Amino acid sequence: MYSTGNFGLHICPKKGSMKIAVVGATGLVGTEMLKVLSESGFKDADILAVASEKSLGKEIDYRGKKISVMGMQAAIDARPDFAVFSAGGSVSLGWAPKFAEAGIRVIDNSSAWRMDPDKKLIVPEINGHELTSKDMIIANPNCSTIQLVMVLKPLHDRYKVKRVVVSTYQSVTGTGVKAVGQLMDERAGITDGPKAYPHPIDLNVLPHIDVFLENGYTKEEMKIINETQKILADPGIRVTSTTVRIPVLGGHSESVNIETEADFDLDEVRSLLAGFPGIVVQDNPKENVYPMPLFSRGRNEVFVGRIRRDESVQNGLNLWIVADNLRKGAATNAIQIAEYLKDKIL
Repeated sequence: MYSTGNFGLHICPKKGSMKIAVVGATGLVGTEMLKVLSESGFKDADILAVASEKSLGKEIDYRGKKISVMGMQAAIDARPDFAVFSAGGSVSLGWAPKFAEAGIRVIDNSSAWRMDPDKKLIVPEINGHELTSKDMIIANPNCSTIQLVMVLKPLHDRYKVKRVVVSTYQSVTGTGVKAVGQLMDERAGITDGPKAYPHPIDLNVLPHIDVFLENGYTKEEMKIINETQKILADPGIRVTSTTVRIPVLGGHSESVNIETEADFDLDEVRSLLAGFPGIVVQDNPKENVYPMPLFSRGRNEVFVGRIRRDESVQNGLNLWIVADNLRKGAATNAIQIAEYLKDKIL
């Protein structure tokens, strides 16, 4: 059955081998998806590596075997059971419907379908029960949203969350290979390499993730606001966000301030969070124990600490949340969706 343990992945195999296409297999998230698949109950599935034309014929290593990269139409013709997309919104908009029309279930990691009222936006621990056999294109939420709602869900169920103020400290891995290259170049003193950002990122922070919108927010900030309300099925939750890029590789961090309708007990808060699947509480400041991206790298869990009352407002709570954005923030959640569908629905 579906579960979230140390790796967050387990599945009871059914008869017949599965076939899974990873679309965008040569990118950072696609590479991580292959790692997650190799650790999951899908590890023995037939894996198809799919990418753009410039990568056709390139070989990718998967569990000691070489897999040749194929194109989109070839992947459709191969009729996989699932296609997990991480190739950008325009690719998803153009190709996901074609895969779905061929009877291939799509799990999309881009923002293309997240706010489509006809598509489910899924974090399995929270709203996996909404999935049905009719869902052919399923949206994977934004990386920062996933780790936030994982923590908000048990608190909202118990105390009803009224308002959330979240400031993020996001890894360069969220931008992609080019951004990692820029950071490493700057640390090596190379100034003329490719640039992912309009300013230096090493020894700097950029309060700028994605494009700025007319309301002064960035697109990333509005993703967190809108997706949180959709996943928790409560448009009444007021959310505001500031997203910041920092020069780290291990994962995304979030400083979160929450106001609830009902009062809470801090010990109960810790107990609720510790008991929620996929969350690990690290909250012992006297011993310098708190979540850090350095130690979240390669982990599937969401880590929460610095749990304390906000004494400036009634029923206010402060939290610090960290998760590997390439894992639970992207690849792990996507594979968990496929796992949930196979185990519970199909």
